Amino acid sequence: MNIKSNKTIFLFLILLGSLFNITAQPIKPMPAGELLLNLKKLNVLGTAMYIAAHPDDENTVMLSWLAKERKVRTAYLSITRGDGGQNLIGSELGDLLGLIRTQELLAARAIDGPEQYFTRANDFGFSKNTEETLQIWGKDAVLADVVWRIRNLRPDVIICRFPPDARAGHGNHSASAALAEEAFKISGDPTKFPEQLKYVKPWQAKRVVWNTFNFGAVSQKPAEGTFIQVEIGGYNPLLGKAYSEIAAESRSQHKSQGFGVPRTRGLRPEYFVHKFGELAQKDVFDGVDLSWSRVKGGKEVESWINLAINSFNPENPSTIVPSLLEAYKTLDKIGDEYWKTQKKKEIENLIIACTGLYFEANPNEYSASSGEKINILATAVKRSDFGVNLQKIKLIGLGKDSTFNVSLANNELQRINFSVEIPKNQPLTQPFWLAEKKMGKGMYRVDDQTLIGLPEKPADLQAEFTFVIDNQSFTFSTPVIYKYTDETRGELYRTFEIRPEVTANISDKVYVFANEQAKEVEVTLKSGKSKTSGSVSLDLPTGWKANPASIDFYLANKYQELKLVFKVTPSSTTPEGTVKAIVKTANGTYDRGILTVAYDHIPPQTLFPVAEAKVVKLDIKTKGKNIGYIVGAGDDVPMALRQIGYNVTILTEKELNEDLSKFDAIVVGVRAYNTEERITYYQKKLMDYVEKGGNMVVQYQVNSNLQKLEMGIGPYPFKLSRDRVTVEEAEVRFLKPESILLNSPNKITSKDFDGWIQERGLYFSNEWDGKYDAILSSNDPNEAPANGGLLYAKYGKGNYIFTGYAFFRQLPAGVSGAYRLFANLISAGK
Repeated sequence: MNIKSNKTIFLFLILLGSLFNITAQPIKPMPAGELLLNLKKLNVLGTAMYIAAHPDDENTVMLSWLAKERKVRTAYLSITRGDGGQNLIGSELGDLLGLIRTQELLAARAIDGPEQYFTRANDFGFSKNTEETLQIWGKDAVLADVVWRIRNLRPDVIICRFPPDARAGHGNHSASAALAEEAFKISGDPTKFPEQLKYVKPWQAKRVVWNTFNFGAVSQKPAEGTFIQVEIGGYNPLLGKAYSEIAAESRSQHKSQGFGVPRTRGLRPEYFVHKFGELAQKDVFDGVDLSWSRVKGGKEVESWINLAINSFNPENPSTIVPSLLEAYKTLDKIGDEYWKTQKKKEIENLIIACTGLYFEANPNEYSASSGEKINILATAVKRSDFGVNLQKIKLIGLGKDSTFNVSLANNELQRINFSVEIPKNQPLTQPFWLAEKKMGKGMYRVDDQTLIGLPEKPADLQAEFTFVIDNQSFTFSTPVIYKYTDETRGELYRTFEIRPEVTANISDKVYVFANEQAKEVEVTLKSGKSKTSGSVSLDLPTGWKANPASIDFYLANKYQELKLVFKVTPSSTTPEGTVKAIVKTANGTYDRGILTVAYDHIPPQTLFPVAEAKVVKLDIKTKGKNIGYIVGAGDDVPMALRQIGYNVTILTEKELNEDLSKFDAIVVGVRAYNTEERITYYQKKLMDYVEKGGNMVVQYQVNSNLQKLEMGIGPYPFKLSRDRVTVEEAEVRFLKPESILLNSPNKITSKDFDGWIQERGLYFSNEWDGKYDAILSSNDPNEAPANGGLLYAKYGKGNYIFTGYAFFRQLPAGVSGAYRLFANLISAGK
């Protein structure tokens, strides 16, 4: 297989769902048991697509069973990237959380075996019904994405995790099933989304089924409908694990959601409820020919594969390479392009594994800017006695190649150095779905049809290695990828990044001005190459001013940083807007910042957001000054409180052991009672602080993993529920308009609830002691009022407040009214 151009490589990898690595990872070793498993998989011609709404919705036991027991090509289509959830490992929310969860899904799939795909839909938060979800996403757009992926993958069976109704427990969940069922019905119709037919053909799956699901429980036998039962808890001796054990390792990759689970063993019955298509009697693949009889000429291919399987020697896998090469050549005779391409790719991966080939191309730095010169070391080694010649290495996108004819001796490493210059117009390296502004609230903008649904964009810069194996020429592509060593984790890889010549980061996301006084806005410049000079200025809303107007800079070294400070004065007529950093050099104008999301369990992820921040001039008053804050999960509230002049002290165990009376208020972050085990040891001290005159504000918590406290988390009993108000525009009514929380030091009106994002609140109380006052009421359309979102009680000389309203989202987003109300909560009793 010779690939002649970068564009050809790109389309090939995208449209055919290549099994070969295109992301920032090395070639994955294939132990003998896995080799034999993949050899047997060559004789299975079937595809299953599993569809749900979010990362962590998938049934990883089922996915493992499909991929490794049934040996069919398996894919998980997650409608969203999980952008709307909470983050238990850091402060990233929204788009950045979706970025983390994308990588967690890829890590999960590397363990359980299927391929991973998405649509462009944005996880906008909890939704209570299918109709709301589809209206926000834009039904036609997300339906087109599901049809697109079905036509690409050509599944024989589509499996839904959820039913298309209220039993799914979440509007996103039920919508995923509704979309799957409708896409099943229309993906074979060429009049539906005909623009896709430039790349794919219509496809009709055999059936769509529902893999029954109960929250917090194993799959239950359906009470109604036509269904079949399958046993998926089996043990795979080639892998030395049960599918439930593999699934536990896979699911435990969802670390940002706290979904680590134990390995389980033993029988695991699951059920498929028939939805549409041909009814299955005994097996979900009933009526689907999974053998080589499926394609004309397939029997000859099968004979070579059987020869390879029967002669496989785990201590010398290279002995089966001739049979694999014959199977590869014979594939050219079959007419089914889909299975020809798919099985060729599977065989190529087996040839690489059986000959012991390993090859990669590593730059000497992890990033570069356009026009910069870098060195790339290409290496290749063959760990077997089978004859392989290295014929050519070509750097796609960099205009370099080297032609030679080197016979690779067993375990002798070949090293080839290239010196290259990054093209002037080379695109920045960042997540493709975040490169442009969203298409409204519900969908990411992706203009390139071929990228839609992919977890990541294939690397723009790749290396082609051409080998001759027994007189057959193979050209394999691998990304240009940076390799480095961490002192504690060993050898690691990360994406090679193309960066701007210089980036500008504004230090805060939001600047809140509580008066007319100027504030310092700090801009950090970072050079993408050495000897960079120019000027930086701030683009401000009408009437806002910056001093100085611009600042000249010079950065001598690559990666050097320089902090610059502007004093910004708010406008009396324009209450809010956006401030943007503009950098000018001799080579152009730049307005991008740089942000790297780095955790040990995923590769570093870098993106270049617009270098901007929100500026807000508030009509706000505050009382008290010193705040003690117990940080919760994904918590940016302390930074927001500092914006309006509070002195915020983060309360760790050390501070909690000290005198708390110095604090005007103590604030407990979201889910702190779920994530901070030792908070229970200080609960009595916190209640004593309130009783003696302190003010305590507790933000939303959840019942799961809630620390067990005899009296609960407040001075008087109250219960937490799953009640929430998901419509951020929902009316908020004042139950106690005379309450101090609504009147001092700021007079709260209905306007203070304008402009809220994602939701009003979540996990409200539904039962509380009569000593609490319920202050606010709100509800989603056609639902009963939820009155437990803001509870207030006097306790001794002090004040205790519980709130499920989503301040943790509103304050970092600069929502004016949320600041005014939260200032009142902190000020209670002052």
